[in-house]
Amino acid sequence: MEFKELIEARRSIRSYKPDTTVSKEQIEEIIAAAQEAPTWKNSQTGRYYVLLDPEKKADVISSCLPDFNQKNCVNAPALIITTFVKTRSGFERDGNPTNELGDEWGAYDLGLQNAYFILKAKDMGLDTLIMGIRDADALREKLEIPENEEVVAVISLGYRDGDAPRPKRKETEAITKIF
Repeated sequence: MEFKELIEARRSIRSYKPDTTVSKEQIEEIIAAAQEAPTWKNSQTGRYYVLLDPEKKADVISSCLPDFNQKNCVNAPALIITTFVKTRSGFERDGNPTNELGDEWGAYDLGLQNAYFILKAKDMGLDTLIMGIRDADALREKLEIPENEEVVAVISLGYRDGDAPRPKRKETEAITKIF
């Protein structure tokens, strides 16, 4: 698939085909592509917690996501929780932030990785939904996520059940200032 076609075909999917699976190998291929994203000083602080087990996935969905996101990902065969290691991206070796953004660079780097993740998934015929409204503390407890990692997003992964319209985008001129 050509890149322009790929980015235009990707959608936030809120309905997945039931009784489908995603393999460990597919997820590893997607994560390997996400690892190609640039990171602050090659810090590579992104981390992935993958739920394939139906019981574990159902437990996390029911106890860590609000009702509307529970409905959005109920049939998704996989959930991926993405985190980043704190105080590494955007920080000097002595532990001081390099500039005023500090840990926001870790979130920025993970955002790039998540973008690569969802595009690679689409390239492989899979669809995704990035969910930022989640209970980070409950996720940390259930998945034994270390305190030095910031829980950022939950990504559902699977095969879309039906079409999703392409949302209108702002005109490039409305968001760009060229000097």
